[in-house]
Amino acid sequence: MASITTADRISDFLHKHEHVAKLTLTAVAASALTATTILSYQTARRRFQARALVRDAKRHPSSKKHSLNQSPLNETLIDEQLSQTIEFLGKERAEKIQNSFVIIVGAGGVGSWAALMLLRAGIKKIRIIDFDQVTLSSLNRHAVATLDDVGTPKVKAIKKHFEKIAPFVQVDSRIELFTKDNADGLLSGSPDYIVDAIDNIDTKLDLIKYCYDCKLKVISSMGAGAKADPSRVQIADISETLEDQLARAVRKKLKKMNIESGVPVVYSAEKPHHVKLLPLEEERVKEADDFAALPDFRSRILPVLGTLPSMFGMAIASFVILKLAEYPNFEPLTIKLRDGLYARIHRDLLARESNQYKNKNCPLDPRDVGYIYEEIWQGRSVLSGPSERVALTRWIRDKPLSYINTVCMTKEEAKAHDKLPADVDLRQHYGDGK
Repeated sequence: MASITTADRISDFLHKHEHVAKLTLTAVAASALTATTILSYQTARRRFQARALVRDAKRHPSSKKHSLNQSPLNETLIDEQLSQTIEFLGKERAEKIQNSFVIIVGAGGVGSWAALMLLRAGIKKIRIIDFDQVTLSSLNRHAVATLDDVGTPKVKAIKKHFEKIAPFVQVDSRIELFTKDNADGLLSGSPDYIVDAIDNIDTKLDLIKYCYDCKLKVISSMGAGAKADPSRVQIADISETLEDQLARAVRKKLKKMNIESGVPVVYSAEKPHHVKLLPLEEERVKEADDFAALPDFRSRILPVLGTLPSMFGMAIASFVILKLAEYPNFEPLTIKLRDGLYARIHRDLLARESNQYKNKNCPLDPRDVGYIYEEIWQGRSVLSGPSERVALTRWIRDKPLSYINTVCMTKEEAKAHDKLPADVDLRQHYGDGK
């Protein structure tokens, strides 16, 4: 007996239930056609609305804010464009971002990426400040610039591209060099956050000092040149940076201005690669200033792997977004990859135990030192707070070294502490607050 195939079963079913089958197939076909029609209509409608939004922004730039706020159609489109951010943060926090005003000083590799991601997050008022132009060599790291933008001001190139991405955002582009003399004007308008993406140390210091004095929130980018490891990019207070020459120089100069902490920065804890400044031709060395954008600005730079500035910029944008949104439990962790630092502190501790306390058997190893330094004392002197020159020593000198009898101090403080008389009352000596 011949086997009955699936096709035979279908034919038999159709023969027995021809009328029902025809109705069923007709209903399925009609449903599919209806669904396709609806989806096509919705897609076309969204495209039409998006184009209308762009046309509206271009035709009425002066009334952009009014038209966006008053038009339910535009608000619907904007909410859809920002839907992922809204879903992640929640409506209330997303609205805080949208109502914020952020200023980015420096529109190069770091600043352009920070600005781009702030734009995409929905911040509706952004001011970008930079005096420089797009160059061919900057295309390896700039967020939006293309060959067509070479030779044009960076801020103008950014604004042009931003209008294609989010025409509802008010982008204020300033072709100016930031100085302490024009700071009042360039940073006016009560910004909610300021991004420092300047690569000149003196100008960077002027900006940080101005923000610090005026109590303006600022986050600063340190050096991305000669770095390559993405896993070492960190956000920390300026007082807690490591392996960054620019951060070290900024930190020392800020300390002379009585600013020791309170400035968050993005930096890389990677040891710099063995690279050199990009060279000038021999005949141009004596005329180097002629090739600088401005007097006192460097005409040669450290080679930059294009991915690192983008990571710096996106880290800054994430930090600013979460701070503006008042995102719960957000506080960047201080870097833990400090093996070299822990080894140095451990060697110093061994020498102190041997010379001061005649102890040749230190119970703490470098891992213990790292835990005590990072987790117990958070990298700060128990007496004076953040410092580069830290050391560990016994708190009660006639008791053996242990987790609960080890304190973090500066080297100078530890040296003075070790020389205190054995019977001194430490609480009375240092005060009740210590």
